[in-house]
Amino acid sequence: MISALKKIFYSNELKAKIVFTLLMLLICRIGAFVPVPGINQEAALTIFKSASGGGSNLFQLMDIFSGGAFKQLTIVALGIMPYISASIIMQLLVAIIPSLQREIRENPESGKRKLTKYTRFATIGLGLLQASFIVKYALSMNATYPGIVVSEILNFTMFNIPWLFYLTVMLTITTGTVFLMWIGEQITEKGIGNGISLIITLGILSSLPSTLGSIIKQLNLESQEVGQITFSSFVVLISVFVLIIIGTILIIQGQRKIPVQYARRVIGRHETQGSTSNIPLKINYAGVIPVIFASSLLMFPAIIGQMLSKSSWMGRISNMLNPNNWVYISLYVFLILFFTYFWTATQFNPEQIASDMKKNGAFIPGIRQGKPTQDFLEATMNKITLLGGVFLAFIAILPILVSKILGVDPRISHFFGGTSLLILVGVVLDTTQQIESHLLMKRYDGFMKKGKIRGR
Repeated sequence: MISALKKIFYSNELKAKIVFTLLMLLICRIGAFVPVPGINQEAALTIFKSASGGGSNLFQLMDIFSGGAFKQLTIVALGIMPYISASIIMQLLVAIIPSLQREIRENPESGKRKLTKYTRFATIGLGLLQASFIVKYALSMNATYPGIVVSEILNFTMFNIPWLFYLTVMLTITTGTVFLMWIGEQITEKGIGNGISLIITLGILSSLPSTLGSIIKQLNLESQEVGQITFSSFVVLISVFVLIIIGTILIIQGQRKIPVQYARRVIGRHETQGSTSNIPLKINYAGVIPVIFASSLLMFPAIIGQMLSKSSWMGRISNMLNPNNWVYISLYVFLILFFTYFWTATQFNPEQIASDMKKNGAFIPGIRQGKPTQDFLEATMNKITLLGGVFLAFIAILPILVSKILGVDPRISHFFGGTSLLILVGVVLDTTQQIESHLLMKRYDGFMKKGKIRGR
């Protein structure tokens, strides 16, 4: 393993990319400890604990994704979620607006730049909107528990509205989100791996020490009395943790290989023999994108609803979107399946593949070239996408099942199973694959001598 790691540093370019990525992620973590002006962090943390109530709710899930910044109301309290929500909106608009589809297809570079610009503007808009609800929530909590908001900043009012506090918090938190977005883009462009996914992964990993501390505390090892977590529950939790990792690796790297036959060709006076190959169709073509998209989409109305009055219509929606509620579970499963098919449809183009095969004299045994090949590839991908989507949905809701059956703290089950672990394993696999591809391009062996990534 040590010799394999040394290969990374044989390439100065790869070494520079990794160092740049680590420095950018370090800056992200620093932002998680910088408080928003006018907010008392200690008081905010106390209120957050009482709001979460030890149960499973969207506050906890949002805090996991933001790396603990949300509960302390720091400058990156919203994390990268507004950017992800904006990306979802833009992807949906591209799918339903023919002019955008045509522009991206005819001029990919220009279309991509325009899409990126619109996504950035949408991120700012969503960031300001969500930040305004955070301000309102902080003010309502300050009315009940004075001390959360610094009293001096509330003296600047207009029409009985503390405009300075609104302006300060909204601009600060939105700027933090835009800064994370910029860091993510820089990592993707100049570093290694997908920057946005790595930022989310960093937030999840930052909760590891506190999660392990909670497990040790609830095991009650210093006493002979049974703790909140029994030894048998702990063994089951670890077993589920290992099985999820193995299953996630298998489903992300799993492929359905479609055999392809090349016809004989006559080049000059020579006749080339027909060769065989295959088209590898990924079982989970979308990776962990559907889970991230579904989580972000459900967080948006639920978090806003929890910050408003419980009697309002948004408050009632928030109650229904509690992770323990069957409405949330049903919507979560549906959105994961939807985004699995949606992302696969936008990235996988069977028409183009069938056209290229026909031009190169390739065909699938038993399937005619052209439209029949396109229909076959589309039908096959739909079947295996269903399998991948169902697996993603099952892993995502597993923490809720584990928490209810074993009586485990939802914060622990959320980390050791489900959304967090799925994103963590998926991003690690993707980053490892990029490192290995870079090493192969530089004529080194792969990053891993054994168990090389399938499909290479």
